[in-house]
Amino acid sequence: MEHSSEIENVRIFDTTLRDGEQSPRTSFSYEEKRDIAAVLDEMGTHVIEAGFPVNSDAEFEAVSDIASSTDVTTCGLARVVDKDVEAALDSGVDLVHVFVSTSDVQLQDSMHASREEAVERAVASVERVKEAGVDVMFSPMDATRTEEAFLIEIIEAVSEVDVDWINIPDTCGVCTPTRMAKLVSTVREHTDAQIDVHAHDDFGLASANAMAGFEAGAHQAQVSVNGIGERAGNAAYEEVVMSAEALYGVETGIDTTRITELARLVESASDIPIPANKPVVGRNAFSHESGIHAAGVLENSDTFEPGVMTPEMVGATREFVLGKHTGTHSVRKRLEEAGFEPTDSEVRTITRRVKDYGAEKQRVTMTELKRFAREEGVYREEEVRA
Repeated sequence: MEHSSEIENVRIFDTTLRDGEQSPRTSFSYEEKRDIAAVLDEMGTHVIEAGFPVNSDAEFEAVSDIASSTDVTTCGLARVVDKDVEAALDSGVDLVHVFVSTSDVQLQDSMHASREEAVERAVASVERVKEAGVDVMFSPMDATRTEEAFLIEIIEAVSEVDVDWINIPDTCGVCTPTRMAKLVSTVREHTDAQIDVHAHDDFGLASANAMAGFEAGAHQAQVSVNGIGERAGNAAYEEVVMSAEALYGVETGIDTTRITELARLVESASDIPIPANKPVVGRNAFSHESGIHAAGVLENSDTFEPGVMTPEMVGATREFVLGKHTGTHSVRKRLEEAGFEPTDSEVRTITRRVKDYGAEKQRVTMTELKRFAREEGVYREEEVRA
């Protein structure tokens, strides 16, 4: 397969510890935050948004600790409020991420502020961070529901005071890939700052929107491990990284062989189970039950897997599942791996039993398979000697 060439560089801004922790009913302990940050750091993630420093003393300490103990760029979130900005600066992060609502619905019914006040506060906050000698990112929150003329106005205003990054947040997950690409292109025409995109997954389009952002010239995407985050979550770290690496041929510099390990760590800490059919890290991502698929994969894994992404690339293992849809190839393979030497006739008989058992919604484990084999008179060599 030839790689797509629409993207040259991909930077990954991980917000698992900030937006990810804002998942309903999710709270990371101090130690869990440290552990997740350490793995993200070791893997070569480009930016870690460590948290919202002003939120609490414990949050401030965690952000400070992560900022001092990791080698990658660390980021702290702040509203366009003096105390937020000062807390973020005091925490020692390398990048301060300031945000203000820009859509009319949020300005009127959440912030209770005017457009003019939003611009003034945004500019003042960016100026304060720049004055402190720290890089700053500005987010016009709810950008995808903001009137374009005002979005351009506030982006130009912060650009005039040398903002380093403009983040385009699809705060309520209403964007489509085509529209995201157009929005990135439009923003690029009005700023010299680097562009970042933040996509939410309310319609299952977050990762696609992130990739569309890259295709249109965005330099970075904000993601979270397993896609956790507000409501339906964010663009998933594993999906965006592996799409960049495997589909676009971009070397992100991230150690992808630890992706499954990272996903399990976040699953445990967040108490949000990874769906079996979750791309890249779900337990079915590299599993096969269908006889036709399993037979093909046993011959050549590229037949019914992407080919450009293997389980080894993400630190996972391939599995052949026994059940209602299983074929003889899988049954023979599992029996031979267990030391049995069945005849073709015995394999067919045992396969039928596996199918029947699976059809009753029973899980066919190796224990069951071995029982079927023995009941059909098939024994392992050492059992025959005994």
